[in-house]
Amino acid sequence: MSRRSRRPGGAEVHAEFFIDRGYLRLEGFHPQKRMTAIRRTLLDEFKRLSGERGMPRALHGLPVFQQIGKLSSLVKYPGLHEALMTRELVDEVTRLAGRAPTAIQGAQLLLSPPQQGSWTLENLNWHVDVKARPADRLPGIQAFFLIDDVATHGGATLALAGSHRVGQRATAAASLREALRTPVDLERKLQALGMTMVEMAGRAGDVFLMDMRLLHTPSVNATKHMRMMATSRCLLDG
Repeated sequence: MSRRSRRPGGAEVHAEFFIDRGYLRLEGFHPQKRMTAIRRTLLDEFKRLSGERGMPRALHGLPVFQQIGKLSSLVKYPGLHEALMTRELVDEVTRLAGRAPTAIQGAQLLLSPPQQGSWTLENLNWHVDVKARPADRLPGIQAFFLIDDVATHGGATLALAGSHRVGQRATAAASLREALRTPVDLERKLQALGMTMVEMAGRAGDVFLMDMRLLHTPSVNATKHMRMMATSRCLLDG
């Protein structure tokens, strides 16, 4: 449900879904005009850095996921945080969390060069950015912004919906670790554990809000288009 089509009771439905699955997608949260302006600047910067080579020299020879960090650090967009982490979005985070963030980290670009190789679930870097103490306490909400349309297998961040509950169940945690080590038929194994894999693909302007206890990972961009996303973390008090 987009913020523009929210029905009465929508906020409660959002909160219930977020508590259960650990994420929420806000479709069309940011207007296309805003995303278009950011996207044009980023593409111009990418072309400037690439020249005639098609790829910035600094990315040559780097492993796939290191390319993301390097490219994201090379391209700059002044005012990115103010454009994306709006008061309205902070209010949405506050509603979901039940309390206001105590700190909001500046927005960072998440850029993947095109055609990184074949899309795969092998050798991914599943992780959490913060440890929740205690495990049942929400430590923060991370926002992922789609600056451009991101297609399936287009390098979107992946997250395991429902994995925020694993810390409270030792047996499930062991089963999940085993499933991620040998990701053949991974989605069926996740379903058996009460989890699903979320690929944060969608349209420019969409925002994904994620419980920071969810396991997540970058993925391979197998498309011909640069993946343009950004992220910001809203941290909550202990």
